[in-house]
Amino acid sequence: MNTFGTKFRLSTFGESHGVAIGGVIDGIPAGIKVNMSFIQSELDRRRPGGKYATSRKESDKIEILSGIYDGFTTGCPIGFIVANTSQHSKDYDNIKDLFRPGHADYTYFAKFGIRDHRGGGRSSARESVARVAGGAFAGLLLREFNIDIQSCVRQIGDIKADKIDFEFANSSEIFWADEATEESAKELILNTKNSNDSLGASVLTIIKNAPAGLGEVLYNKLDAALASAMMGINGVKGVEIGDGISVANMLGSQNNDYMDKSGFITNHCGGILGGISNGSDIVIKSYFKPTPSIFKAQPTLNLNGDETICQLRGRHDPCIGVRGSVVATAMARLVIADMLLLNATSNLNNLKRIYR
Repeated sequence: MNTFGTKFRLSTFGESHGVAIGGVIDGIPAGIKVNMSFIQSELDRRRPGGKYATSRKESDKIEILSGIYDGFTTGCPIGFIVANTSQHSKDYDNIKDLFRPGHADYTYFAKFGIRDHRGGGRSSARESVARVAGGAFAGLLLREFNIDIQSCVRQIGDIKADKIDFEFANSSEIFWADEATEESAKELILNTKNSNDSLGASVLTIIKNAPAGLGEVLYNKLDAALASAMMGINGVKGVEIGDGISVANMLGSQNNDYMDKSGFITNHCGGILGGISNGSDIVIKSYFKPTPSIFKAQPTLNLNGDETICQLRGRHDPCIGVRGSVVATAMARLVIADMLLLNATSNLNNLKRIYR
């Protein structure tokens, strides 16, 4: 499937080395003021380049094709494209007939009987530029309700942030959460990159001011939708909501979030109970695997089933979790925007307010 969401829908298209990446946003309400500077700034945050990411140079300038008139959304589909301008397809000629370890090469071939070897084609994280664009439009809707979503990198390799500071993370080249340990994290990335290897990472996403009541009861629970959205990001292999896997070691008396007149006293549940938001901060942790594109000789198979050696060339992120943190924010925005629209008709009083 290439479409995400139920009411607020994003469909994407394009490949890593194709002409462009693009998308269509459907279901966005009319009357939202479109801040193109904000939209572009979100794409700039995800944009490749710099010491700590792939050296691929892309301007990532978004071109809007439809759905906006006089600076406002019209309620019709928003079409957009982001041109690919820096493809080095020849870098992949030597792996055209073999499967890269850790990549989707083999599984795409098993499914479709064909694959685009140029940077992974559709399976490349290059596609995530469309998700960031879609998430930025969702963010404009969320601003109308004072809902704020931020992400930061809280672990790279064996280095962990000692504290979480989103303000600092927003200014950090690697979106790192802690000023005191940022240099150590940067040094680890560069040393690993220089040794032709890669690193995994953990990303923290916080959703603030989401109202209670978002999420469906059984088959589109808010936590399930958020976990699905995060697992759909390239390289994510695990997601936790709230205290996550540590609840397996707790007693019920430790895990339950008690209440007083001011609301919930604790937030072990990560802001979601029964698949529905409870008004507390929604807390998500996503875990990214090390970038599979590494410049070490690796044993693999070719299309004929013969054993061979994969020796990569090209330009690759030493830690996909860094730019992946920007995509995590976008995906959370898409989910919350969708849930807002779904919840608008969840009871008769809501419906009467709309048509009264």
